[in-house]
Amino acid sequence: MTPLETVNTFIERLCAFDLDRACELVAADVEYDNVPMGKNFGPQGIKDFIGPVVGIVTEMEFIIERETVTGNVVMNERIDRFVIGGKPHDLPVMGVFEVGDDGLITLWRDYFDMVTANELFAALAGGS
Repeated sequence: MTPLETVNTFIERLCAFDLDRACELVAADVEYDNVPMGKNFGPQGIKDFIGPVVGIVTEMEFIIERETVTGNVVMNERIDRFVIGGKPHDLPVMGVFEVGDDGLITLWRDYFDMVTANELFAALAGGS
């Protein structure tokens, strides 16, 4: 797969709530950095962060508005949509992914507004 195909397949698997298969596409030492919140490392770090979300949302979709690729770097501007209690909650995100020579994602970094994220977290905590 090309770096773009790897990243888009990773996103598809995440949005299908298939964290195990998504993490097949990341390196053992992947860095997952939610810039305003901090870093997680390795496939288990991704699962530990996203796993609780999967247990609450009924749908998750990453709507890619724009994307670009330079070598092994994929950048996407997207809306991460989480449906909770039948209501969509959108989080605008700028994502950066680096894919190693072995075809595995070595870096996933997301930039987003923390105020908007806190509204999402409140909805996750309240289930609506």
